[in-house]
Amino acid sequence: MAPSDDVILRTSGLRKEFKGFVAVDGVDLAVRRGSVHALIGPNGAGKTTCFNLLTKFLKPTAGTITYNSRDITGMRPAEIARLGLVRSFQISAVFPHLTVLENVRVALQRRRGGSYDFWRSERVLARLDDDATDLLEAVGLAAYRNGTAGELPYGRKRALEIATTLALGPEMMLLDEPTAGMGAEDVERTAQLIRRVSADRTVLMVEHNLSVVSTLSDRITVLARGQVLAEGDYDTVSADPRVLEAYIGTGHA
Repeated sequence: MAPSDDVILRTSGLRKEFKGFVAVDGVDLAVRRGSVHALIGPNGAGKTTCFNLLTKFLKPTAGTITYNSRDITGMRPAEIARLGLVRSFQISAVFPHLTVLENVRVALQRRRGGSYDFWRSERVLARLDDDATDLLEAVGLAAYRNGTAGELPYGRKRALEIATTLALGPEMMLLDEPTAGMGAEDVERTAQLIRRVSADRTVLMVEHNLSVVSTLSDRITVLARGQVLAEGDYDTVSADPRVLEAYIGTGHA
């Protein structure tokens, strides 16, 4: 276990019940600062429920969640976002009729003190264009800046979603299945993007593509039946007989 001051996100005894069904059962998780940490497991393992607990879309039945040593168990998603813990695709392309640049610019308006200046002049909003352009360049979308967001290919929309998340200045990003539904080319492009954006921040991701997990992750937590089954680097967990058994018949083994 890393020293406490090296852990940015920690859960203790995290539990979630739905009318008698235990979806997450006593999960202890420690995400080290500056790492890429993957949360994986077969279907029904409790990954999505756990992720929704961490990002405050669900309230835990029991247990605690701390971020930067601060108890955030009872906080709302917007509150933890202001602390620097931001879930990607939370601000997915909600403005499909705006340009790619305008979508990122809307997210950047948070820097003006939390007010979304929809009625401010174009001149005022244009002051954010340089920052928005920098973010688009970072995710490989500079060539699409003036195109309509709704017309982007699927993989490029995911890149835009990451750009809008980055616009909020997160210290830690939580990525929910970032390569889901993508073809091989988009998967590789997105994996490279995640590698770039993780250079100076912490990333926790739920991901089904084990090739992506093996390439990007510093540490992996495997869930099964709502509990932590194994934890370690990819070589460690992929060689664990319990992990292999959990994945048998799922197409991932």
